[in-house]
Amino acid sequence: MADMNTDQNPPAPQEAGPPRKGPLSFLSGSITAALLGWLCLGLSQRVVAHYALHPPVFAAAFAQSIATAIKTLAVGMCFLATFSFGFIALGLFLVFIRSLLPIKAEESA
Repeated sequence: MADMNTDQNPPAPQEAGPPRKGPLSFLSGSITAALLGWLCLGLSQRVVAHYALHPPVFAAAFAQSIATAIKTLAVGMCFLATFSFGFIALGLFLVFIRSLLPIKAEESA
């Protein structure tokens, strides 16, 4: 006896690509990055204020040099995080605006 399912075609596989990101995804990412940038800005201001009120003072020149280097690294990393999150927020917001604009079909010559 023949199998009854031989006449039916198997279902066609659908494309398994990643889902397309929408404008809401870009906007939420931009807002998240902006909030993290704002928090990093507050942290940066507090680190600068702390080191302004409590400068590292050591008797040994080598210890003073290490303390100054650590202070510079701490302040620099805080402001680098602030800049990075701010730049990401700006970029995602621009992508959000661009995703709202209509797509123009390119004319082939």
